[in-house]
Amino acid sequence: MTEMVYGAVPQPGKDPILPRWWRTIDKWSVSSIMLLFAVGILLGLAASPPLAERNGLHPFYYVERQVVFGLMAFGVMFVMTMMSPKLVRRLSVLGFLAAFAAIALLPWFGTDFGKGAVRWYSFGFASFQPSEFLKPFYVVVAAWLMAASYDIQGPPGKTMSLGLTLVIVGYLAMQPDFGQAVLVLFGWGVMFFLAGAHYVFIVGVAALVVGAGFIAYNNSEHFARRIDGFLNPELDPTTQLGYATNAIREGGYFGVGVGEGQVKWSLPDAHTDFIIAVAAEEYGLVLVLLILALYATIVVRSFLRLVHERDTFIRLAGTGLAAMFGVQALINIGVAVRLLPAKGMTLPFVSYGGSSLIAMGLSLGMLIAFTRTRPQGKFADYLTQRGYR
Repeated sequence: MTEMVYGAVPQPGKDPILPRWWRTIDKWSVSSIMLLFAVGILLGLAASPPLAERNGLHPFYYVERQVVFGLMAFGVMFVMTMMSPKLVRRLSVLGFLAAFAAIALLPWFGTDFGKGAVRWYSFGFASFQPSEFLKPFYVVVAAWLMAASYDIQGPPGKTMSLGLTLVIVGYLAMQPDFGQAVLVLFGWGVMFFLAGAHYVFIVGVAALVVGAGFIAYNNSEHFARRIDGFLNPELDPTTQLGYATNAIREGGYFGVGVGEGQVKWSLPDAHTDFIIAVAAEEYGLVLVLLILALYATIVVRSFLRLVHERDTFIRLAGTGLAAMFGVQALINIGVAVRLLPAKGMTLPFVSYGGSSLIAMGLSLGMLIAFTRTRPQGKFADYLTQRGYR
């Protein structure tokens, strides 16, 4: 009767999807990601022509492919950021199973491209590295298992996540890909620590890792050669590390000038694993610090948003993804400046590589989805209501 007299009360309509998405994402992180990709294209213009010339291709062949891969990566990232955490988790379980199966089949169907490690599938026109895609899916699955252990009568999720981690690390070590294995262990360790692990258990796992490293050193020529090269005080100037170290030294504060660098003519991986050496030589310390600042912005702002997150799964998964992203960048740069042993690891969103770039778009898309602003009270208010003061 009231509606007949006064009319129906107008219901507030929902905001359009895109404006609501734009308001809830961290714009600083998205802008930093785009700037990192722009820097990667800029450095690719300098680093890739020598490789294209050696392979009989036109000068900007690899840059054009990087742009295509980048568009695909941003497309994947955009789609992931639109998803709810529950949907991200469900897709991650399926993605993890597919990526794990691909890694398990590498010994029979994979190739090493002459690098001594069977890590890729070759399709002629392109290659695929399943370990790059396994990492973000693994982080989400491991976080889900850990969070499930907090449920009443929940499964022993922490123990299950450890078993899953050891299996993955074992497969990666057999390739051998010790760099990715260390990265997976680090991601698990960060999440496990955040989940409230007892320090005795953490020390035990650390001792297990040290023991595994000792065994690998004594049984893997590939691993031992890289450790010995890192510990050797005499650096061979004709090795990749020697060229990279000299290029960084020559660059100084402001670089030798655009296009004037020489390291790209000597390093076969100047456009991938040692792209930071090209940046340091041609643009100097200024560009290197800018790159570090962009990575720090993404990681720190993600952590600041996750501090206020009440959902255990989202907090663990987001922290694991952000930590793994930041540490991969540090490892790549640390190798180039000889602070770490040599590892075949790309610089996220800067190095050339289709699998790496698209998988990183997937990973950061998940991270942005987890750090989107959601209607919830602050975590401190939640603790106060529960009586934690």
